[in-house]
Amino acid sequence: MNFTRWSARLPGTQRRAAARTEQTASPDRRGEGSVPAARAEQLTDEPPSVPAVDELRVREVLDRVPSLVALVHGPDHRIAYVNDAYTAAFGVRPLGERAREALPELDALGLFPLLDQVQRSGKPRTVKSRKAPDGRSYTFTCTPVAQGDGKGGSDGRGVLVFATDVTDHAEAAERLRASERRQRETAVTLQRSLLPQELEEPDDLRVAATYHPGGTEAAVGGDWYDVITLGGGRTALVIGDVMGRGVRAAAVMGQLRTAVRAYARLDLPPHEVLQLLDGLAAEIDANQIATCAYAIHDPNEGKLIYSSAGHLPILVRDENGTVLRAEEPTGPPLGTGGWMHTSGSIPLAPGSTAVLYTDGLVERRDADLDEGIAALERALAGATGTPQVVCDRLVRSAGVTPDHDDDVAVLVLQHPARSGPESELFRNAALELLGGVEAAPRARAFASGVLTSWRFPADLHDLGVLATSELVANSLQHGTPPMRLRLRRTDRRLIIEVTDGDDHLPRRRRAEPGDESGRGIAIVATIASNWGCRRTPGGGKAVWCEFALPRTQPT
Repeated sequence: MNFTRWSARLPGTQRRAAARTEQTASPDRRGEGSVPAARAEQLTDEPPSVPAVDELRVREVLDRVPSLVALVHGPDHRIAYVNDAYTAAFGVRPLGERAREALPELDALGLFPLLDQVQRSGKPRTVKSRKAPDGRSYTFTCTPVAQGDGKGGSDGRGVLVFATDVTDHAEAAERLRASERRQRETAVTLQRSLLPQELEEPDDLRVAATYHPGGTEAAVGGDWYDVITLGGGRTALVIGDVMGRGVRAAAVMGQLRTAVRAYARLDLPPHEVLQLLDGLAAEIDANQIATCAYAIHDPNEGKLIYSSAGHLPILVRDENGTVLRAEEPTGPPLGTGGWMHTSGSIPLAPGSTAVLYTDGLVERRDADLDEGIAALERALAGATGTPQVVCDRLVRSAGVTPDHDDDVAVLVLQHPARSGPESELFRNAALELLGGVEAAPRARAFASGVLTSWRFPADLHDLGVLATSELVANSLQHGTPPMRLRLRRTDRRLIIEVTDGDDHLPRRRRAEPGDESGRGIAIVATIASNWGCRRTPGGGKAVWCEFALPRTQPT
């Protein structure tokens, strides 16, 4: 095979050959003793200068490059040329032989389909960083060349294979990917360890949640959720998203989640919890912001009271399949400061399902955010079953896969509509406390009758009447009208609550032997499983206590 016939068709070679022809066409320029202009200035005792690239034949250039070069031609890709670097890497290759047998390294790399494609299309192709049998990594560029006579004629096609050693780059990239994988694994581990391992189980709600870390190397973020039982039958539900990715975002998320649980124990209204959280977020990292929605469910009110710091709206599906969207966020994201948050409400009647979620579930780069929320509403309208079934269905409908480009957190809660024997385990009774001191004996008689009708055992009956007496007496002495007594039973506990119009919260204190008062709350705290107090939204306070029921409670 005459390599010159192939080299004449490489890009630029004809132009350089024509230039050299013009320079040598005149006899004057080819006279004896004439030298190129570049050499005329050199001293005779210096070594001859390196020829310019344009003065070298293509083969001489390719023989000198450190990259691997091979030229194949014809439909069966017979070898026309391999340079010294190629021979050093893979050994001597016989010219004229079929490349599939003579160049097994190209077959191992899967390059023959690429050679066929380049030969058919006449367009160059490149494959990046493939590891060859010699253990090195190469980037291969396959360029079509035409076999001709040097005058523009053509009688066949060949392919020039040019391989650049990128082993160092490939190893560095692999080390970087390994480091990113370790970072991601660390962030995922931290993230999952900071999320609740098991959700608390409220008496009146069924809950389920899921978290899906993003599939890309840096997609793990600061999404979190939580369920917090507040006592007195109330439950706090939280969803949040710390902006950013990696370990830092997960660590900030853990601090905020811990703070939310601490603030929740104060039994404050949702907007006050977010107000406290906003200040803390600024202290943790002034450059870090987060969104959060905090909601409280009270089974006696039939609605969710919520506050949102820049978070996506809560969705509620009623028992008829109609989906309601909570109002827009009631305040900016946490960490921005200078804003007074407010609380809103959305109905959550028996038979309803509510969904709290982060933006990874509904936000897509090629679609408007409102479109994603609308699609979630449609999916929720047709979602039935347990909270876990609903949760999984919503994630599937949103197209969340293992390689999803953002992390996703979803919290689903249901307020079940109970009927039949189960409804007997969830009962309410209330009494308005009117008049003066005579309200106390009426309250004791009312509590005794209700607890008897609920078929509580004698010891629990007596403890319930005693707790009612002490709470009512405390309200009559320190509170203001209107006053109300409420008794509630679930399948797990008895709850006694007294509300009045005074917003000064009682606190447990140690009464001295000579004191005539101050023992009521101490008695309640001693006999009850739990007790607490909170301010009510319209002004005033509620003081409550609860008793755990025996596991085999007769109905």
